[in-house]
Amino acid sequence: MTVARTHAVALLGLTGSIVEVEADLSAQLPGFSIIGLPDAALGEARERVRAAAVNAGCPLPQRKLTVNLSPAALPKHGSGFDLAIAVACLAAAGEVSVESVARVVHLGELGLDGRLRPIDGILPAVLAAVRAGHRTVMVPSANADEAALVPDVAIIGVVSLLDAAIHHGGRFEAREVDAVASVRTEQAGTAEVSGDLSDVAGNTDAIDALLAAAAGGHHLSMIGPPGAGKTMLASRLPGILPDLDADAALEVSCLRSLSGQPVGSGLSFRPPFEAPHHTATAAAMVGGGSRLIRPGAAARASHGVLFLDEAPEFPAAVLDVLRQPLESGTISIHRANAVASFPARFQLVLAANPCPCGLDGTAECTCPPNARRRYLARISGPLLDRIDLQLKVPRLTAAHLRGARDRPGMTSAEARTKVTAARAVAAERLRGTPWRTNAQMPGPWLRGAGGLHPGGRATAALDRSLERGGITMRGYDRVLKTAWTLADLAGADRPDAGHIGNALYFRQGIAR
Repeated sequence: MTVARTHAVALLGLTGSIVEVEADLSAQLPGFSIIGLPDAALGEARERVRAAAVNAGCPLPQRKLTVNLSPAALPKHGSGFDLAIAVACLAAAGEVSVESVARVVHLGELGLDGRLRPIDGILPAVLAAVRAGHRTVMVPSANADEAALVPDVAIIGVVSLLDAAIHHGGRFEAREVDAVASVRTEQAGTAEVSGDLSDVAGNTDAIDALLAAAAGGHHLSMIGPPGAGKTMLASRLPGILPDLDADAALEVSCLRSLSGQPVGSGLSFRPPFEAPHHTATAAAMVGGGSRLIRPGAAARASHGVLFLDEAPEFPAAVLDVLRQPLESGTISIHRANAVASFPARFQLVLAANPCPCGLDGTAECTCPPNARRRYLARISGPLLDRIDLQLKVPRLTAAHLRGARDRPGMTSAEARTKVTAARAVAAERLRGTPWRTNAQMPGPWLRGAGGLHPGGRATAALDRSLERGGITMRGYDRVLKTAWTLADLAGADRPDAGHIGNALYFRQGIAR
């Protein structure tokens, strides 16, 4: 009796756990059992593995095979364990080297013809294997480029189960087979970022707010009539953000991989941009799934921008699920047997019309005042209280267009240079703390070690607004964060009354 062992990875959110796959071959009536809390898709691996082994030219013996997935209490989902189960069974049968199989983590789904099919989540799975101390991972050839994005690991891309068996010392005759190609496509909510900031005509205040949002990592809301440029402004925000560092770029690629989106052969260091449609559900926004929990638009926008166009048209419940991620920077999805966590450190950008018809302030608008208030009230007060910059975007006029033609605006490259410099100043000031942008600074630190004490001359106007009930205590702290960003952009050592006044002006853009 021989027990062979290899390893696979079970994913729960972005967190991967190493699973030991044990195969035992005994002299009983032929059978194939998989134990260790498999789901339905994993339980069906019995038929896939047997048929794949026969059609690949390395059949399993007609004896009793028992496969155990350990730890048994860990839920295991999907077909990504097929390759590990197959090579463990071949090793137990003496067809391949037991020692070679034990040194490699195996990931991949088997087709009935013995070829390996690509699977979603290969990048976080390989990353989990490396963090657990493994240095060799075997994956389907269609996933090899993606898996190679993880440093310090040897990736073995194989086309079929036969290739895997030969690699592990199996004495089989090699066959030429065509690899299964990846069929990943972009999801509908993923927006294409294009255009330059210089395309924006007029709207100087909006461009200043966009610079402040990018420099400090602040959330932004814009209200204005149709055609005022709200969507254009939001689509330019990713273009003026600094490049991601290596860890953030890897995390963004892991989220794309887990979502089934194409990752490419190299890490992308540009911030992501997600723009879900207003018919999106709460699960589509933050993530979900009955068994395999996938990230939603908010998680995929981590380290980038989440843009909600026509925000009042979103269901209130969908908007309010963003309140907790905006504070904590993480999304936790609870199920009966597990809790999955995803990063959610995104910048939220909301855009809204001033009333249902969008013609507020003109003779053509027929919306009564109550209808206008109800329309904007679909964005709840607690959610708006978490938005640092709240801006009114006016209607464009012919004078704005002539001014834009005579005085070209700032380009995205110029704006990114200013944003990068401001972020560098903030990072230097926050060195030794767990925060890197002004938006991440907590209120107690701002009003303590940050040096902006209530009652000072610089905060006098802000203090009066707090006393009158014009802003909440959360809003007070967010104005201070924005003031620091404006000071960093202006090259000032610390915010003065002018910076705090401008930050308060940006805070009071949407009136109920």
